Amino acid sequence: MVKEAFSGSADLFLDRLYFPYMATTSPHHVHQLNQEQEEAVKHLSGPLLVLAGAGSGKTRVVTLRIAELILAGIPPEEILGMTFTNKAAQEMRQRVESQTKAKVLISTFHSLGARILRESIHYLGYKNDFTIYDGEDQEKVVKGILKEKGLGEKKGEARGFISFISNAKNSLLSLDTPPKDREEELYFDVYKAYQRRLGDAQAVDFDDLLYLPVRLFREMPEVLNNYQNRWKYLLIDEYQDTNEAQYIMVKLLVEKHRNICVVGDPDQSIYSWRGANLRNILDFNRDYADAKVIRLEQNYRSVTNILDAANALITYNDDRIEKNLWSALGAGEKIKLFAADDERREADFVAREIEKNLNEGYSLDEIVIFYRTNAQSRVLEDRLLYRRIPYQIIGGLSFYQRREIKDLLAYLRLVHSGSDFLSFERALLVPKRGVGEATLDKIRLEANRLRLPIFSAVQEIISGRTELKLGPKILDELKRFVSFIEELRKIPQLSDLVRTTIEGSGYIGYLREEAETFEDRRENVEALLVKAMEWEGEREGGTLSQFLEELSLKGQIDDLGGQGPTLSMMTIHNGKGLEFPVVFLVGMEETLFPHINSLGKKEAVEEERRLCYVGMTRAKKRLYLSSSRGRTLWGGFRPMTPSRFLREIPAIFLEKIR
Repeated sequence: MVKEAFSGSADLFLDRLYFPYMATTSPHHVHQLNQEQEEAVKHLSGPLLVLAGAGSGKTRVVTLRIAELILAGIPPEEILGMTFTNKAAQEMRQRVESQTKAKVLISTFHSLGARILRESIHYLGYKNDFTIYDGEDQEKVVKGILKEKGLGEKKGEARGFISFISNAKNSLLSLDTPPKDREEELYFDVYKAYQRRLGDAQAVDFDDLLYLPVRLFREMPEVLNNYQNRWKYLLIDEYQDTNEAQYIMVKLLVEKHRNICVVGDPDQSIYSWRGANLRNILDFNRDYADAKVIRLEQNYRSVTNILDAANALITYNDDRIEKNLWSALGAGEKIKLFAADDERREADFVAREIEKNLNEGYSLDEIVIFYRTNAQSRVLEDRLLYRRIPYQIIGGLSFYQRREIKDLLAYLRLVHSGSDFLSFERALLVPKRGVGEATLDKIRLEANRLRLPIFSAVQEIISGRTELKLGPKILDELKRFVSFIEELRKIPQLSDLVRTTIEGSGYIGYLREEAETFEDRRENVEALLVKAMEWEGEREGGTLSQFLEELSLKGQIDDLGGQGPTLSMMTIHNGKGLEFPVVFLVGMEETLFPHINSLGKKEAVEEERRLCYVGMTRAKKRLYLSSSRGRTLWGGFRPMTPSRFLREIPAIFLEKIR
């Protein structure tokens, strides 16, 4: 696992300088910070925009400013810190608490929305004990609506409607918004039906955690006033990543006291596809004309050659606020540039250079390979495996969250407990047995009437001892299913149980229906069986219950934790906020990076350039940029053109490797 490389040395650097005095000296003793950092930390009231470049310790400035507010006498309960990930929120919370002994609410936007709704959603006609639907729940609701409307459900179509609903909520589009055309009219029609279903179930979805608080604040001024008086000082990290709903939520919360501090970097805005709006940070002065603007330009991460190259690249963007990063860490090595004949030779070059870095004293967990799309990892993995270089892919779906694994675990959970309706439903539906959701609803209602666990209720139904009468074909399928589960319950050995579940359920045949993903999914199923065998061998007397509990807490990355240092591979998007001494940025070609979907659109190309800037500024000491003159795509070899980003980096910072 990557440890120190993930933690952010700029922030740790500031910690060591600043925090030692915090518990014992006055809040004015901040001479250890550079001038701009000190200015940002000591600016306690009124709007403040901190433009913080990569590696300048921007998240730490938020943390230090919270501590400074408390030391200046502001009650901790009047301070609200907001960020985007639970991990970042937890780290900030722990550091503030360890230094000030005070508990401050530092939350993600969605967690804050949930907190507000738990307290006040009754003003909108909901009960406070509402349920939060996840993606799978959403898909079921939308599929049901499409079926009711006689629209059918082509494969993946429900997800298109879910995406529309999510974008609508994050953009704060009301249900009364006039549709642009007939197609959008249909989407709004499904959106309205979806909201009615959620209301009937006293449920909200993930996007409602932002959408509904804004609606609440707009419709109930007295409720908004209460929250404005509760949190009089707001601090927001990564402000460039806020979407419309987050932007309005913050704007409403601060409009009374106007004590808002936002920290971010327009040059690192790379999430427009998630709804992030770059204008929120670019136009901060439009919203707060009296705002103080402070630029943090000293970088504590990278050598000068890397920073100067990145600075030169990003100047090709028009939509930005001018700033210029600098470093006191020395010039360092030039950026190494390599052009391969094809992607295999590029991958071989990367693998050989990794080995060279290892021989020169770097550890695997100090090295990362960044690529633009996940599909690029395959050839790299081949070469790493060939050279026996341990690696992990960061940001991919955890092994135990993959669909085929969850399907088989549903069988095992049903074997373990006959009360789990969700596991019963999932196991019964895959592979398909001719039992639809309407029949499942009837079975569930009958189980509720009988007040029996779901599996016991089904046994009563198929024996004819209940009021629910089903057709003979469905009864036969239920009998076979129940009999299969009962046979599984007789198997004492865990590995035999898993093997029989796979074989007896016909699951491999079911996977063959999706030919393009069959091999990958089959290998995952086999890996689950291997996991069961290994687990069984390591734990004498281990039970199915213990196995299921462990798997529910584990992920693929956890399995790698004890194997020593590991090379990380990930998309550049997943690398934001991280840093490594050695960085490889591969696939620097037109249509790949910048991505083909961005070409011809100025704003999209500028975001691709910001993405390249983010990738480059992850590097502390060594940066490699590589490309291929040709790639095998769709079964044929295609000539490739070097990325425009390579031309935009001055040659003085580059060293070509032949």
